[in-house]
Amino acid sequence: MKLSQEHPTTVSSGILFDIKHFATHDGKGIRTTIFLKGCPLKCVWCQNPEGIHKEKEILYLENKCIHCESCVHASLHHAITSKHHHIIVNRDVDENWEDILNVCPTLALTVAGKDYTLEEVMKEIDKDKAFYKHNGGVTLSGGEPFFQADFLLEILKACKKEGIHTAIESSFFTGIEKIKKVLPYIDQIYCDCKLFDEDLHKKYTGVSNEVIKENIRYLLTCDQKDQVIIRTPLIPGCSATKENIKEIAEFISSIYSEVHYELLNYNPLAKSKYAYLNQDYFFKGNPERFSNSQMEEFYKIAKENGIKHLIIES
Repeated sequence: MKLSQEHPTTVSSGILFDIKHFATHDGKGIRTTIFLKGCPLKCVWCQNPEGIHKEKEILYLENKCIHCESCVHASLHHAITSKHHHIIVNRDVDENWEDILNVCPTLALTVAGKDYTLEEVMKEIDKDKAFYKHNGGVTLSGGEPFFQADFLLEILKACKKEGIHTAIESSFFTGIEKIKKVLPYIDQIYCDCKLFDEDLHKKYTGVSNEVIKENIRYLLTCDQKDQVIIRTPLIPGCSATKENIKEIAEFISSIYSEVHYELLNYNPLAKSKYAYLNQDYFFKGNPERFSNSQMEEFYKIAKENGIKHLIIES
């Protein structure tokens, strides 16, 4: 898909796929969460599939479509067609996508990914500054924030210049030098440790976890180790196993006995996003969230294997 850029992507600009105002689940207090596009991992359960590829992508939200077929008529090269009152989107066609998006009256056709300058990002952040008084601030997420490491660093520096609390949510699948550059500007660190077994990690995320483990060692021995929270997303049949939680708990507590650990319940809401991209979700039948009793069993495993500071979902 080719869409003209509003701004050339340079060091002082980047591609975001969302800015969430008044966020309450991405750190302490009320926050502005900035989602940077692009990720080197390909987790089969990804909660933000529209954030994996750095390129802009067409989304089709069928529940918003009124089937007026304005998009079909605007499509010069038949990237948009209609069959049996159903809109079909061929994203691989070199099409006049901007014209097509402009004629959709309900925004059923939209794009994931927009170019932002640093100044534009800070203007969005400034809208929420009044709400940062009680532990709030800015969280950098993705995708993978380190995928646009230079732009990430510029946003963090600008936030710290304004005295804004900063947090990052990351897989930390990146080079150690990039981590060292950003750490002085981060107040809270959320680091994923999805799967301890390397073969399983490769199977479900597409990459080795060797670099991630080394970076966790660094984070849990650096001066900011008390600002680090290690997270494991509990994915049915993948990461939500006794052995995986046991191994991760033993690993991180052996590095730093006072480590903070969080087990994230499965989120079944991601499935609808795959339909927006005309992609199949990993689970054919979408599992439910784990029950309170099941979560208690997971917590018990973590505690029995060295975790003193377990963060419990409220």
